[in-house]
Amino acid sequence: MNWQNLTYLFVDLSCILIPLIASFYPKHPFYKEWKYFLPANLLVGLLFIIWDYFFTEAGIWGFNADYLTGLYILNLPIEEILFFIFIPYACVFTWYALKYLLRQNFLRHIERSLSLIMAIFLIGLAIISFNRLYTFITFLSAGIFLLTIYFSRTSLAWIYLSYLLIIPFFMASNGILTGSWIAEPIVWYNNQENLGIRIGTIPVEDSIYGFLLIALNIQLYKWIKQRATKKVIE
Repeated sequence: MNWQNLTYLFVDLSCILIPLIASFYPKHPFYKEWKYFLPANLLVGLLFIIWDYFFTEAGIWGFNADYLTGLYILNLPIEEILFFIFIPYACVFTWYALKYLLRQNFLRHIERSLSLIMAIFLIGLAIISFNRLYTFITFLSAGIFLLTIYFSRTSLAWIYLSYLLIIPFFMASNGILTGSWIAEPIVWYNNQENLGIRIGTIPVEDSIYGFLLIALNIQLYKWIKQRATKKVIE
């Protein structure tokens, strides 16, 4: 093993390091929320790992061993498993911190319309891309999620704002994973199964996949905490 084999692991660790340290901030400690976050993350992570397993088996995407430690669970590198823990942790922490730091959210008055427009757009794209599995499943899943949120009148305003803040970090970390600034991609994609549209080196589907991963983690975290505390959480 050499330093290059630690690349994906380094990306994972760099994403969680600062949020993990900041979780112990005395005035607003996120570590006290772990009892709600961890069960939510376990359930959502399991769903995405199953998705990941079958897509890897089908050759829809795969991993470059040159950037991996060589430890696998089934067909998935350990770094990929950690991705579904570390990235949601960093993003849920961001959502938690933003609600503490900001009093107002400028998206509050448009978030329902935004959810409906995005849902219709994503479902429409999924239907016309039914023969491209990554596009179809990702866009359809996100569209159904957003429709459910819309009709349940649940607010996504803080999730949208958090995701906007996360985008530069998403571009940096996912950019490395997909081949930006390194010789070859760590994660490769079969372009027959996606739209072939890239943001730099990042397939456009990744942005929706990432949003769905984060939103599901936050929504389930909120639901678990609400059931435990009987307190409504935005």
